[in-house]
Amino acid sequence: MKTNEGTVDRAVRIIAGLVLIALTLTGTIGVWGWIGIVPIITGSLGWCPAYTLLGINTCAVKSR
Repeated sequence: MKTNEGTVDRAVRIIAGLVLIALTLTGTIGVWGWIGIVPIITGSLGWCPAYTLLGINTCAVKSR
C-alpha cells in the first residue's frame, strides 16, 4: 500500500470520524454514525482505497 493521503487530509478524516462516533454515542444521530470508523482507519493508515481507484493523491511526498 502506498500512502495517498496528505497530513491535512488524514487529520480531517480522523477528526470527522471521531465526531461521527461521538454524535452516535450521545444519541444525536442514529447508528449510521458508526461509519466514522472508516475515516479513522483510512486516516490512520494514510491510504484510501477510493483514492486509489480514482487516481487521487493528496500526499505531498512521493511514496516509493
